[in-house]
Amino acid sequence: MSPPIRRRPRIAAGCAVVAIATATACLESPVRADPAPSFEALLLRLDETPATLEAGALLDAAEARVRQARTVANPELGLEVENAYGSGPFQDYDNAETTLSFSQDLELWGRRGARVGVARAQAGAAVLRLDLASVEAANQLALAYAEAEAADRRFHLAEEALAVTAADARAAQILVEEGREPRLRSIQGEAEAAAARANLEEARAEREAAFARLTAVAMLPTPVTSIESSLLDRVPAAMAAATGATPEVRVAEADSAAAESRIKVERIRAMPDIRASVGIRRYEAEDATALTFGVSMPLPLFDRNRGAIDAARAEFRAAEARLIGARQAAEASRNAAAARLRASASRVAATDAGVSAAEEAYRLSRIGFEAGRISQLEMRSSRAALINARNAAVDARLARVRAEIDLARLQGRAPFGTSL
Repeated sequence: MSPPIRRRPRIAAGCAVVAIATATACLESPVRADPAPSFEALLLRLDETPATLEAGALLDAAEARVRQARTVANPELGLEVENAYGSGPFQDYDNAETTLSFSQDLELWGRRGARVGVARAQAGAAVLRLDLASVEAANQLALAYAEAEAADRRFHLAEEALAVTAADARAAQILVEEGREPRLRSIQGEAEAAAARANLEEARAEREAAFARLTAVAMLPTPVTSIESSLLDRVPAAMAAATGATPEVRVAEADSAAAESRIKVERIRAMPDIRASVGIRRYEAEDATALTFGVSMPLPLFDRNRGAIDAARAEFRAAEARLIGARQAAEASRNAAAARLRASASRVAATDAGVSAAEEAYRLSRIGFEAGRISQLEMRSSRAALINARNAAVDARLARVRAEIDLARLQGRAPFGTSL
């Protein structure tokens, strides 16, 4: 084989290497103007998310109900006129009797204390719901951040895959022109390049959608166009022993306590409301006044509030059932999340080793193809393996983040040991 013929594939391979290096350098250069803030910086904005704002407003409402429950019932002022503007001796106001009275509900039987107890139980549940909303918002932010970063990496990998595929297609075209490969190899190379371009456009669309989701979840004023602070490469903190109840269980416990306290309130409502009154009465005919005293109470002959008591008991049983279910699900979910996190860490290590092996295999196949010892089909296979290995590494890191998010939610904390 003449020297010029042997040099041309080397020139094509050299061009491919230059193209790959140029594409990689372009991808690594900060060309976008609006990078996303770091995950820790975005966590500082959690108080502005709709979920936490809603939970905070509900907590304010619950605390206001506690203050309202502490207030004493308003007294009642009454004015009553008798024996006036009738007939006979009562046809005018001369024989009238005017009574000005002041009455007050005594709130016996612990009525006020029970009412305050229910309000406090509901406020305690609202506090736990606010904490749960903050944890959920942090986990949602972490997931949106990691998915955006993964989409960005997939886009970069698709760009690099297109550059490599195009370079291989050009090298195959040269071999076809020299008569060393059939025309089929050129057509296959063109088809692979077209598929790589389609994958790049799909990755571009996925990245734009992921950036839009991150912008919305983080409530950023300007759209995100790049990720600089990596979350995918962050290794989760060492898993602490699973102790205590999960946030969902704590909320269920608070709901159960509030439901139980409502039973006491309904029982007390069955007791009669006793009102005491004091007043002064004016006798027009005698031109005299006298004090009046009185106590009133309803007779519980028909309404003893039994329906409301039974309803409160049924609601308590339902709350207890939810609590039992939450405890059972929490233990299983926590163990499963910890297992998934350990498995994902092993998967990341395995995929990283796979990427290294695939890169070396592709490098050797390029050298062998350039020397004429390896066919184009073997080089295409090693290139596809490299592309798949790099994408698998991104998927493994995203799975690790999701496992950390699941475990953090069950432990009531923000992912990766960050504080709320």
